Amino acid sequence: MLSRRHLLRGIAGGFGAAIGTPLTTDQFLSAATFSQNGDVRLTSTNSTPKRVIFFMQNQGFDPRTCVPEGAKQSGSLSKWKLPEPIQALEPYKERLHIINGLHGTHTSPSHSAFFGALGGYRGGDGVPPSASTIDYELSNILPETLMPHLCIGMDSLENMRSKPTIATLSASGAGQPIFMHSNPNHLYQMLYGGISTGEIRQQFEARSSVMNQIERLAAESSRGLPAADAKRYSQYVDGFRDVNGLRERLASVSDHLQKFAPDVDRRYASPEFETDWHDALLDLGVSALKAGITNTLTIGSGRGEIFGSWKGIGVDQQGHNLGHMDQPGNPIWIKIRQYNCEMLVRTMQALESVPEGNGSMMDNTLIVYTSNNADKQHTNGANWPVMLLGNLDGAFKTGCFTQLDGKRPINSLYTTLLNVAGKPCDRFNMNEQLAKKFDSNTGVLREVLV
Repeated sequence: MLSRRHLLRGIAGGFGAAIGTPLTTDQFLSAATFSQNGDVRLTSTNSTPKRVIFFMQNQGFDPRTCVPEGAKQSGSLSKWKLPEPIQALEPYKERLHIINGLHGTHTSPSHSAFFGALGGYRGGDGVPPSASTIDYELSNILPETLMPHLCIGMDSLENMRSKPTIATLSASGAGQPIFMHSNPNHLYQMLYGGISTGEIRQQFEARSSVMNQIERLAAESSRGLPAADAKRYSQYVDGFRDVNGLRERLASVSDHLQKFAPDVDRRYASPEFETDWHDALLDLGVSALKAGITNTLTIGSGRGEIFGSWKGIGVDQQGHNLGHMDQPGNPIWIKIRQYNCEMLVRTMQALESVPEGNGSMMDNTLIVYTSNNADKQHTNGANWPVMLLGNLDGAFKTGCFTQLDGKRPINSLYTTLLNVAGKPCDRFNMNEQLAKKFDSNTGVLREVLV
């Protein structure tokens, strides 16, 4: 994703000197953007930065766990009490928008829509992405940051240790999955290793040296290959170059990053439960937003698959069995959903603590909470509930419940996000033929906009 962007080597002072205008690091983070061909350009430092967070819980999102009892028609949330699973959001109802009645039948979700959940196209286990996903597209439209898109995945300790990176939810294009980070130690090294000391710094430098050597060897090995093989091989070379380039960019703003790096505590090296790593990963993701490292964060609870574990909150059941349990009134699913909502509250509180413009970072942020599997496991995707938190600088309605008729797909919400972010379009990942079958309208989802 970063390979198409210009590699900056003198992030703040060097760039400011080059154009004859001194820029502080903070100003640069909000002022530097990139043109389509990768050249650097400046935007007004008065323009409002925006960011979007996607929180995807696996095993489905039953509407009865989020739609207030008795709510049949659209209306204000002020007259209803939120269901027990999302009770943690009660103090934040004025920032909340519950949407019921979108569909994703065309994604063929069953156990999971995988890439199709954020792509709005047919997914499935082992099915590669057929196009980019909405989180990646937004990361290229929103004001530029050092690392446009960050994806983190939460699972059992065993799975996170054995597979610290996995790609199931996000993609930069057809056949181009984006990997999520599931080991907080590795993610901390990537984001903050350059400003660390002791063992973390040693590991960071050792890893950096190896990655530099791999990039050089990969580039040398690609020479002399047939054209078709060279093109495929170049993707590997570009991948290593992107990682090394990101490390250089982060090192260039080390003084700025010092303000936001979370403390490394026992959870990193000696987690008692998987939720210790879940919490650490969330802290790292939010810190990356606060530091301006990224503008788009995707969180995969269950990592887009049919597994997942939450022993740290007293849930002994794990994995596939969770999907065969009814969610409404189920004490297990109440605990999982409450844990999710507590994470959402922590995220909002963290962003509210950072002044931005005439308000806070949360005023310019939108959190999209849903599932990668519509309403339940073994679903046809006919109902795909979504919760929005925040209004993205006043664009989205809040404090309300919207009941739709089931005739507009999740793509219509993604189309709306693109339009609000500054990329006018009528459809996202849905051609006219598909739209005739799966979408009753065209353009944005007007019911959710101010």
